[in-house]
Amino acid sequence: MPTRSITIPIAGMHCASCAVNIQRLLQRNPGVSTASVNYATEKASIVYDSAQTDPQQISAVIEKLGYKALITNPDELVDVRQQAKDREIVVLKNKFLLSALVSALLLWATLPLLMQTAPLPLKNSYLHFFLASLVQFWVGRDFYRSTWASLKNRTANMDTLITIGTTVAYLYSVLVIFLPQVISRLGVTPEPYFDTSVTIIALIILGKFLEARARGQTSQAIKKLIGLQPKTARVVRAGKEVDIPISEVVVGDQLRLRPGEKVPVDGVVLSGETSVDESLVTGESIPVYKHADDTVITGTLNTTGTILIRAQKIGRDTMLAQIIRLVEQAQASRAPIQKLVDVISSYFVPVVLMLSVTTFAVWYAFGPAPALLFALLNTVAVLIIACPCALGLATPTALVVGTGLAAQHGILVRDAQSLEIAHRVNHVIFDKTGTLTEGKPVVTDIISVNDKRLTTNQLLSLAASLETGSEHPLAQAILQAAEKSAVTVSAVTHFKSLAGRGVEGKIHDTKYLLGAPQMFSSIPPQVSRLEKQGKTVVLVGTPTRVLGIIAIADTLRPSAKHAINLLHRQGIETSLVTGDNPRTASAIASQVGITRFFAQVLPADKEKTVRQLQAENKIVAMVGDGINDAPALAAADVGIAMASGTDVAMESAGITLVNKDLTTIPLALKLSRATLRTIKANLFWAFAYNIVLIPVAAGVLYPFTRILLSPILASAAMATSSVSVVANSLLLKRIRLT
Repeated sequence: MPTRSITIPIAGMHCASCAVNIQRLLQRNPGVSTASVNYATEKASIVYDSAQTDPQQISAVIEKLGYKALITNPDELVDVRQQAKDREIVVLKNKFLLSALVSALLLWATLPLLMQTAPLPLKNSYLHFFLASLVQFWVGRDFYRSTWASLKNRTANMDTLITIGTTVAYLYSVLVIFLPQVISRLGVTPEPYFDTSVTIIALIILGKFLEARARGQTSQAIKKLIGLQPKTARVVRAGKEVDIPISEVVVGDQLRLRPGEKVPVDGVVLSGETSVDESLVTGESIPVYKHADDTVITGTLNTTGTILIRAQKIGRDTMLAQIIRLVEQAQASRAPIQKLVDVISSYFVPVVLMLSVTTFAVWYAFGPAPALLFALLNTVAVLIIACPCALGLATPTALVVGTGLAAQHGILVRDAQSLEIAHRVNHVIFDKTGTLTEGKPVVTDIISVNDKRLTTNQLLSLAASLETGSEHPLAQAILQAAEKSAVTVSAVTHFKSLAGRGVEGKIHDTKYLLGAPQMFSSIPPQVSRLEKQGKTVVLVGTPTRVLGIIAIADTLRPSAKHAINLLHRQGIETSLVTGDNPRTASAIASQVGITRFFAQVLPADKEKTVRQLQAENKIVAMVGDGINDAPALAAADVGIAMASGTDVAMESAGITLVNKDLTTIPLALKLSRATLRTIKANLFWAFAYNIVLIPVAAGVLYPFTRILLSPILASAAMATSSVSVVANSLLLKRIRLT
């Protein structure tokens, strides 16, 4: 089945119920297998069968509900949703200023302590009607549009509550002005409440304005990443250097990069030397030295030298584009804890509508005179204060900040579920090759034996001469060491490869052997010591005696030991899994401080090792290179992959370390715990707000304290609750991860 995925920015969502309604309708659409709509990021993440539907049909479903789907060109690193959000903030600001001005004028003309100072024209009831109508139907028109679209699809959302509440107050006031005798017959003094409906709308718009600005701050990581993409590139064509738009660069182009310029594409250095600041992509603050054949990443900063590079990946194929997509995917995903909120939100608005009807009926039947007025005001207060904005923002805003903060430290979280589960991890299992170690064998020891006059460079020269042309990893390590030491490589005659043992050949008419200790009749005592350290030993000599020892090992990552220590300080157990023999596994484990290891484990059996630990009631995080460890990464409670080259789209892992720094693993677990604490705090206050204030708005305190919550105060409380939840999530940015 041709399954594809797409992330669609959505404009016009006002609450968690909006997201739930859109998600429910999308999941009913033929061809859509999964749909996740995030209110905080205002995005829908959809997996669909391209044979049955397409992005245009999916967008039509969204717009059928009254929202705007913003499909962008996937080849452009442009945040169209942010542009729409900026426009929305400007509109909200203008609407608030107008509604606030009208509200102030009406309050001046109607409040007992102020109305005596108001000019006579301002006291005109018909002027009040005109101003209130302007606010009700222009400032508040989006509420009506959303409500109508929801009702057509037999759903309800926050806008439904606002529309009903303010319309009731508005229509009552219209009735007071144009048919005051009807109100008088009900035993109620005909007083309009235009100030109430207008002030409620003004406060709700203010809350939305502040909320939109605050939510914009939660996605700073995405904005920074998008801002890294240069707009132009200096390309060398036909011997000339010309500046062209980045969209015109093609794979294979040669580009000149000068000091202070950003790298425009993923590429390889052809000539020149420089240092590149990769901190905003990898989280590594120290500039990385680059020379010929080294790779460079889009968006990183060239700091010192001038280099010539060849473009290898452009546009949406670059590492930067993949990182942006991965962060957006994580921010659009839904954590398991969000399921509870979704269930509550789906029932919340209908329940509130029933509560408001009950409130009106009870006050009208049993309330003191004027009962109609009390019933009306308390019903409006219930409708306004119950808007579930804070509930809908509690989880996703914290996740957006958490995943964005992780990205700034070189930690890419693929989905919210991984971030949520990570806080419970109590055992981390490490693959050896390419994870704890660099994955590239290097010469660690060169020891002269029997003939002390033979220098290490002479031994290395003999070994490199015999290994010239070999593709074996150990041979490559020897040749690289020889190149680094600038030793002379001699011609070899009568060369012969001895399968499984080594090689032999003549150099200057002398026969030399190079290979495993078993090739020689006597083995130097140093060999045993080196092998206990987990190193592979190669001997160099003649058929009659050993001349020297070359030890080769896959060196530890500089961050390995410190990362293990940090995990142990957090009370997290660690273990090692490798295909090497127990002696090598024990040596590597002891060097980094790991006490438990699993040796001679085939790649296909690493998954069984993870299952074994899980059977011991461990919450397991598996750290591997993301390729041959894929089954184990997928089986673990949390899979953590080391980014391979420029390919960070590790489908099998929930978390990817772009910077390949193992010390970011304990940082990721610490960030997970901090994010979950924030989510729980947000949910507590959101639930507490609704549980406590809805009964107060309904008037349960009135029989005992004569206290009622005015609709104006209810709207202020509703706006404050949403902003406070977002503000609490933003406090995550202050957490010290290092």
